[in-house]
Amino acid sequence: MMEETIYDVVIIGSGPGGMTAALYASRSNLKTLMIEKGAPGGEMLNTADIENYPGFSSITGPELSQNMYQGAMQFGAEYAYGDVTGIDVEGDIKMIHTSTKTYQAYSVIIATGSYHRHLGVPGEEEYAGRGVSYCAVCDGAFFKDKELFVIGGGDSAVEEGVYLTEFAKKVTIVHRRDALRAQKILQDRAFKNEKVDFIWDSVVEEIKGNDMQVTDLVVKNVKTGEVREVPADGVFIYVGLLPMSSMFKSLGITDNDGWIVTNDLMETAVEGIYAVGDVRLKTLRQIATAVGDGGQAGIEAYHYVEALKEKLAAK
Repeated sequence: MMEETIYDVVIIGSGPGGMTAALYASRSNLKTLMIEKGAPGGEMLNTADIENYPGFSSITGPELSQNMYQGAMQFGAEYAYGDVTGIDVEGDIKMIHTSTKTYQAYSVIIATGSYHRHLGVPGEEEYAGRGVSYCAVCDGAFFKDKELFVIGGGDSAVEEGVYLTEFAKKVTIVHRRDALRAQKILQDRAFKNEKVDFIWDSVVEEIKGNDMQVTDLVVKNVKTGEVREVPADGVFIYVGLLPMSSMFKSLGITDNDGWIVTNDLMETAVEGIYAVGDVRLKTLRQIATAVGDGGQAGIEAYHYVEALKEKLAAK
């Protein structure tokens, strides 16, 4: 089914970058559509407490998501649910295909974000939702007084590990190195928390369970080669991110790992297509940086669309 309306800009994704782009584009009087396959907010929805976003000493992810969504919609932007499967870029009008409908637009801002990397070990897929999780905020409350393991050593692993102590009897962080990579303030909280323990220099070899749920974790020390099995009620995995960009591979705008390459104006290798937020090749993936990306892309889309309309009118 083809949507007859031609939008000035279609934004794919409604995380902080996408919602900010919608705000700036619609405020510039562009006919703006934001397409999202889930709820507005992206990874923010899965964050318990946000303490590093300007203007708030602390705010929950769902609260900030709702605030941003209201701001994004206030100047007339439209919102549609859809799972984008690809973009056709021949001619001046771009075709954005979803599983049920095709939209037309003069410009596109990709804000699809990233997703959690999997360990790729036996038992991970089998016990997903039955003790294996990638979201402490989503699933933590199901593990009251349980013994949990968090895999990883970065900001997300440590922050969510501490969060899980609100429910769990004990949380053990398993890290492949002998020191955490998380920010110092997050490390300090973990080290001071009596419910948090650590297994250093180790990786997960297998996740075991019964017919119902996870029961054990097989852990290998990368320095000594020692393998041991430890009882576990749940495993929360935070070992990095992968870009949500496979549907754009044919456009030639990604690097070998799938991250979308842009310049400082958020322009990709395809004229009229921009990328913002966590899907973009960058060194810092935070709410604040996604918001900056979104503002820039919204303004650049405005300039592009205005120039394109002038060119089309002169034909």
